Amino acid sequence: MRVEILHIDECPNWVEAGTRVGAALAELGCGDVEVTYRLLTDSVQAAAVPFAGSPTILLDGVDAFPSGGRTSDLACRVYRSETGFAGVPSVAQLVEAIKDHA
Repeated sequence: MRVEILHIDECPNWVEAGTRVGAALAELGCGDVEVTYRLLTDSVQAAAVPFAGSPTILLDGVDAFPSGGRTSDLACRVYRSETGFAGVPSVAQLVEAIKDHA
């Protein structure tokens, strides 16, 4: 499995996204899966990938939380979580997304 986090420089949540993805992978016994990061610096780069705001978490090139909200704007993303809106999905949500993808 390839895991990539697409993010913009101004995003305050991309590091936490990586931490939570790592925790979810470890919980699933996939701690050896490498998480890579791609900094998007302009709208051309954002339009070339399935970017839905920063951070976008891709599993084998597919948005782990598809929303139909692709954008080329260098903007932050908001996720629905168990406690309301958040800038990054919870570890539990990531575990489910990874299991659903596998």
